[in-house]
Amino acid sequence: MSPFKSSTGLPENMAATLCYLFAFVGGIVFLAVEKRSRFVLFHALQSVLTFGAIMIAHILSGLIPLIGPVIAALLSILTLVVWVVMLFTSLQGKWLKLPWIGDIAEKQLRHL
Repeated sequence: MSPFKSSTGLPENMAATLCYLFAFVGGIVFLAVEKRSRFVLFHALQSVLTFGAIMIAHILSGLIPLIGPVIAALLSILTLVVWVVMLFTSLQGKWLKLPWIGDIAEKQLRHL
């Protein structure tokens, strides 16, 4: 457990884990309520961007004839893997930055 507390009163690692546990919605909630923890804000931003992009990719894959269902199935597997990895790394208090999206989240964090 992290010795540091977020402005919500939760340990930072638990708050960051909740950003991923409830995927897109958890990230939005913590973006709205977190006031000081850069760790929690980073994971909230990364959660919103990651799962938002995956939702858009799922919608777009439904528009592709024939191979769309295969792409959607692969996206579902990728989503599960990313979700589990991010749950465990944030619970351990690690700053795992996903390719591309992690960079965007980090840049946005500088403006908060």
